[in-house]
This record gives sequence, C-alpha cells and structure tokens, in this order.
Amino acid sequence: MTNYRSGDIVEIKTDRGFAYVHLTHDHSSYPPVVRLLKGVHRTRPDDLEKLAKGNVRSIAMIPLDSALERLGLAHEKAGHLALPQEERNFPTFRMPIRDKQGEIVYWWFWDGRGLTYATELDEAQKTLPLREVMSSTRFLEELLSDA
Repeated sequence: MTNYRSGDIVEIKTDRGFAYVHLTHDHSSYPPVVRLLKGVHRTRPDDLEKLAKGNVRSIAMIPLDSALERLGLAHEKAGHLALPQEERNFPTFRMPIRDKQGEIVYWWFWDGRGLTYATELDEAQKTLPLREVMSSTRFLEELLSDA
C-alpha cells in the first residue's frame, strides 16, 4: 500500500537538503515507477512543475513508502502533476539476458504488458531504464548523486 499515487511529486528531506521524485505509473505486479529529479534544494522550489518536467535524473521502480521508511527519511506530498499525453504510456524497461558465462546474449524490453527482444542495443535502447526493483540504498545514492 502506498500513500502516493501517479502524478504526485514527493519531497524527501535528506541530510543534504530536499530531494524530489515524481510518481509516474502504477503496475499491479510491480512497485510504482518514479522519476528521480535532479538537484538537492535548501528549500522547496517555487515551481515544482518546471522541476518535474525538465530535470529527470533517472527512472526506477521502487516501493517508495517502504524504502523511505527503511532509510528513515521524512517525506511528504509536495504537489501533483499529471503526465503529458505523450508520456502516459507505461515506460519501456530493458533487461539483459545472460549465458552461463555471464555474457549478454540478448536484451528483453518490457512495456508493462509484454516482452520484445533484440540481440544488440541501438542508441535509444541504451537509455532505457533497467527492469529491476531499486534498493533503498541505491535509491538514496542515485537521488543524491551529483551526476
């Protein structure tokens, strides 16, 4: 059960300041999809819509409530922003399929409904998020990274 729903912008209080995520999609079999927004702020930005639209650090699936609880971070809904029409479809995630030696044999692409595959990634496919449930530790590292 989550306290948040798709479209919510969640403010997370960290030791470095306030960080933000935007919940974008729900799936019945997976945790919510969130956009981790770039930047750590001393105070809440005046324009959360502008922050959410142009500053995406990465996209991940994470059980947000339990991850934030596990990390002991205060959080609250800071706003709500509906996704633009062109982003309302569930995002496509990529997943490597490896052989017994650990080499990637091909890639699966999952769009929330079905799978497709390719033996090699094109430039656009290289930017797709990985199909994995992000750990709370990695979530915090990614949220606070300067990259």
